[in-house]
Amino acid sequence: MKKLFPLIFLLSNIFAVAQDAQFSQFYQAPLYLNPGFTGSTAQQRLTVNHRLQWPGLQDAFSTYAVSYDIFLEELRSGMGVLFTSDKIGSAGWHTTTVNGFYSYKVMLSRNLVFSPGISIGYGTNGLDRTKLRMGDGLQYGGSTLDPELNKLGQQNYFDFGSGFLLYSKQAWLGVSFFHMNQPNLSVVNGLSRLPLKTQIHGGIKLQLNGDFRNTRVPYITPSFIYKMQGSGFAQMDVGINYHVDPIAVGLWYRGKPFGKEVFNTIDQDAMVAFFGLYLKNLTVGYSYDFTLSALQSTANGAHEISLTYEFKSRKSDKKKRQGLIPCPSFMSKNQTWHY
Repeated sequence: MKKLFPLIFLLSNIFAVAQDAQFSQFYQAPLYLNPGFTGSTAQQRLTVNHRLQWPGLQDAFSTYAVSYDIFLEELRSGMGVLFTSDKIGSAGWHTTTVNGFYSYKVMLSRNLVFSPGISIGYGTNGLDRTKLRMGDGLQYGGSTLDPELNKLGQQNYFDFGSGFLLYSKQAWLGVSFFHMNQPNLSVVNGLSRLPLKTQIHGGIKLQLNGDFRNTRVPYITPSFIYKMQGSGFAQMDVGINYHVDPIAVGLWYRGKPFGKEVFNTIDQDAMVAFFGLYLKNLTVGYSYDFTLSALQSTANGAHEISLTYEFKSRKSDKKKRQGLIPCPSFMSKNQTWHY
């Protein structure tokens, strides 16, 4: 067991630093994607995301994210908070984080907005000792005398990120950086750094015919996100959504179509089917990942649900109608912030 224990810790550290949890509906998790999205609507926004990855495996990966953000007109700033919880594997490896967000809105022209943002967070991670089964524990009724088990603990850490978003009425482009301080995640008093994560993302809204003032006009939103984390992980999501409000359907690809297989990299990861329903104040999204990698026969893809609820600020009904710039969003409904 003393030979096996270091191997367990090694594998745990590999999982810890490999990559962050990801959402296929990345634009439905705006603060998780880029601090520049903070306060990007005139209304208050509450978002809930849940992803169940590889349900065909025992103890599938489960990720939750809950965020709230608001635009403060008098400060031309957005403020928000994000809570995430991620659980991996039978040993109960879990990561919990709380992050605060701030962004500032700069109106470069009547139709172009620059939104830089920052995030400051606090996290904890570790294994659930009660789910570990040692050799002598099986022999002595579940109790273990192995002193190595007592070295296993929790790791608490601070985390910093930043990003910016440039957008107009029909297009947006952003870059975000998370784990800029590369916090230590080791649970055995060692050193296991969480690598810097960089995300480049963008998209455009294209109407197919008619006038955007007619909410029933169909339109498409081709978009992409390119992610890099550490020296061994890079991946791109690219796809398109088709909209006839209040309904949207989409098809996405995630992977590295021209890359070479290396450690911690999946070249052909998944095809993603998306369905969205946009109501007056509530947006509901569901997506399913069709696994393309070697796990396709046992993993059973991934299910993901997103909910976004928007409600007015106290002063939102007093806003003037001039100088309004829409939020970079898949939706054509009038989501704006006032300059």
